[in-house]
Amino acid sequence: MPAPAHIDPRLLRAFVAVAEELHFTRAAARLYVAQQALSRDVRRLERELGVELFVRTTRQVTPTADAERLLVHARRVLAAQDDLLAAFGQARPLLVDVNSPGLGTGRRVLHRARELAPDCELMARYESGLTGAAADLLAGRLDASFGRFAGLDAALRSGLEQQPVRLEPMAVVLPADHPLAAFDEVPVAALAGEEVYGGAGNPRTREWTDLARRLFEGRGVRLAPPLPPAVGDEEFERIMTKTRNPVLAVVDFPAMPGTVRRPLADPVPLSPVSLVWRKGLVHPGLDALRRAAAELARAEKWLDRPADGWIPASDDSVMNARY
Repeated sequence: MPAPAHIDPRLLRAFVAVAEELHFTRAAARLYVAQQALSRDVRRLERELGVELFVRTTRQVTPTADAERLLVHARRVLAAQDDLLAAFGQARPLLVDVNSPGLGTGRRVLHRARELAPDCELMARYESGLTGAAADLLAGRLDASFGRFAGLDAALRSGLEQQPVRLEPMAVVLPADHPLAAFDEVPVAALAGEEVYGGAGNPRTREWTDLARRLFEGRGVRLAPPLPPAVGDEEFERIMTKTRNPVLAVVDFPAMPGTVRRPLADPVPLSPVSLVWRKGLVHPGLDALRRAAAELARAEKWLDRPADGWIPASDDSVMNARY
């Protein structure tokens, strides 16, 4: 069968979504289309190319060798189309993970970027953890996120770019009747003998757990054992009441019922926050995010390190980069 003279990019987007999700329902949700329409587009692409792209069973979707071959080319074609549309002000929506609705850094950058680029559609996603976001960034399922870049594996970092945004002072969240709640600031040394929850066991936030481990090393503070992530205020309060473990957080962590938040001191631990995106991404929304991050960092002195500030040595070169 001769190769088609033209392939509709919509069909390629449908194919790439299925190839990456390996699930027609998830792929349809990702593209905001009905599953029937997605299946129809994939079948049409198979007919036009004269090949079978997926082996479908009731339990799984498996790409064929032709699909693996096509995926490389399809991603290149779609990236080029995105670049072309961006150059003429017709960019697709940009999907940005701001980690959590209650955290301020990513949300403030996103809000300012929307002001700087009102004609761009910048969509927010709320899924905590840069480690979890990194895989989506590299696969093209997500465009930008925020977090500790130096905490990612080198293999992940090699496909990503970053811009320092903030050295965010860290804090602990405590049960309201915890002895340390009496402090206005909690010296790090006062945590000695405590078990502090730092996200252990959450595969999406490994960079945060690594930061906690480095902070507590040699200070007599133990990382609390793994727990499933507590979702919602009620569940967070229940777990805090049950375990009574302090929770490592940042100073703008949202207020939770039955708890207090206290900044850490002596030294002041800093959470290194970068804006992170896929290498080669061209989009006016990303330009706006970068401008917004730089503007806020200057105005709020987000990258100024206090005299007694602490970050891991591994983060120094990342956070010293200036844009």
